[in-house]
Amino acid sequence: MSTLVREHEYLTRRIATYVETRDQITRAGLSSQLRGQSELSVVDEPGKAAVAVVVVDQIDDEAARSIRTLMRNGCLHVVVVATSLDDLGVLKAVEAGACAILRRTEAAPERLASVLSAAVKGHGTLPPDLLGSLLSQVGKLQRNVLQPRGLLFNGFTEREIEVLRLIADGYDTSAIATQLAYSERTVKNVIHDVTSRFNLRNRCHAVAYALRVGVI
Repeated sequence: MSTLVREHEYLTRRIATYVETRDQITRAGLSSQLRGQSELSVVDEPGKAAVAVVVVDQIDDEAARSIRTLMRNGCLHVVVVATSLDDLGVLKAVEAGACAILRRTEAAPERLASVLSAAVKGHGTLPPDLLGSLLSQVGKLQRNVLQPRGLLFNGFTEREIEVLRLIADGYDTSAIATQLAYSERTVKNVIHDVTSRFNLRNRCHAVAYALRVGVI
């Protein structure tokens, strides 16, 4: 086997990682550190990445938007590294779709590489001292905010999930209306609500997004 072939196979086994930060100096420094980890390779576009790491001072609305944007662009595993963590910030990150959260003081290159590798395999990471608070906040959110609006924690209603599943199965608007005993206008309104709420382009994009986040 030639050296070139061996190098190609080695690189393809590494986890493609995208770094998202608010300043280029931090991005350059972290990218350099991650390139030194044998299990990772750093890519310059989120669409090419298996996992992304978002580095922020605190998890605010802008950080949550970054997480959602990365996921819409095809990066399904997002790890957040924050200088300061509190209950609200953790909840925002989880709601946005982050699968792991680390304090910046805990994010040594080897530790971060381990968390990124675990994220790709579907494993989450959260500081133990914040886990209990998160579970409490999730319960309150479900009871006080989502449930009264008919929403599940994933942001969809049961009716929306039913419609998306039928779209994925190839049903058109008329057939969905017949299957669920809705009017065609109701079906169209359900699809419109989903695409508007999640900033999706059309019903195909809505189905793809629902599949990516595990709703259907």
